[in-house]
Amino acid sequence: MSKIQEIQSYLQQQQVDVAFITTPDNVFYVSGFHSNPHERLLGVAVFKEAEPFLICPKMEVPDAQAAGWTYDTIGHQDTENAMELLAQAIQDRIGQPATFAIEKAHLTVERLEALQQSFAATHFVRLDEKINAMRVIKDESELEKLRKAAELADYAVEIGCKEIAEGKTEMEILTAIESAIQEKGCKMSFDTMVLSGPKTASPHGVPGARKIEKGDMILFDLGVIYDGYCSDITRTVAFGEPSDAQKEVYNTVLAANMNAIAAVKPGVRAMDLDKIARDTITAAGYGDYFTHRLGHGLGISVHEFPSITGTNDMVMTEGMVFTIEPGVYKADITGVRIEDDVVVTKDGVEVLTKFTKELIIL
Repeated sequence: MSKIQEIQSYLQQQQVDVAFITTPDNVFYVSGFHSNPHERLLGVAVFKEAEPFLICPKMEVPDAQAAGWTYDTIGHQDTENAMELLAQAIQDRIGQPATFAIEKAHLTVERLEALQQSFAATHFVRLDEKINAMRVIKDESELEKLRKAAELADYAVEIGCKEIAEGKTEMEILTAIESAIQEKGCKMSFDTMVLSGPKTASPHGVPGARKIEKGDMILFDLGVIYDGYCSDITRTVAFGEPSDAQKEVYNTVLAANMNAIAAVKPGVRAMDLDKIARDTITAAGYGDYFTHRLGHGLGISVHEFPSITGTNDMVMTEGMVFTIEPGVYKADITGVRIEDDVVVTKDGVEVLTKFTKELIIL
């Protein structure tokens, strides 16, 4: 069953007349067409009974068709009211829908109000949970792309380690990493992070002109897109012999990472994994310095459903892919984060990111 057919079946079961999918990553998921529409309207309309259509900027219609979209494509000019075109196309197919499913986490208030104006008697409901439920389980073709993306992330960290030298800036190392990935015909899945010295203690630090010094810990957080699917890896390495305190922080985070990964299998809850990692770090005396969730879903988006937090009781099932990324950020010692991409298998876990986690001292 295709993604479109699965959504149609869902609409029939729920007695919903039409669904409008607007998140660019979700549009790609159901149509094969990847676009960054900026402020322009992009979406796929799927009907309980009528044929679906894709609406996008007119200049992108050939790209949508080249991507394999075989149903109708409606292109809109910059001078046209795209929401009016959308409403008219829906009316042409089914008249006035009684129930209309939207991505409430994505559709803007302005666009919702435009739909409400066109369909005054229509009841609008959430589609978000259905799309999340579809995307959270990866099939074998998706897993193969994620394995390739992870392999490229491992390569990118390897390049970063080779580039480290005294006096070289974070941005110089970052540029070398991204150039190496571009030479492979790929691009990064988010803004690459190369943080050194005290900057490692900022979980979302910004690389800059700081020059590498002996005694620095250096944190890489990066990902690569392969055929529409993302990887996300973090490794922390030492430039020169680290202090005992730095080694202790590193070994604590490594233990948290490995303990959580070892627990991954069907039936375990997201919150259980977070607790295992957090308890490991807390027992070592660094609990106050692990300031974020353990991980997040991974796939077409670098951050997607589910969130691996201490309050999420969602049960892990085969085919789920997410990150395990504990960290300790102590400004007077160092920041360390170690992140892997994992897949829940039939009876355990597959780790996609393979780059060594033993402390590298350069």
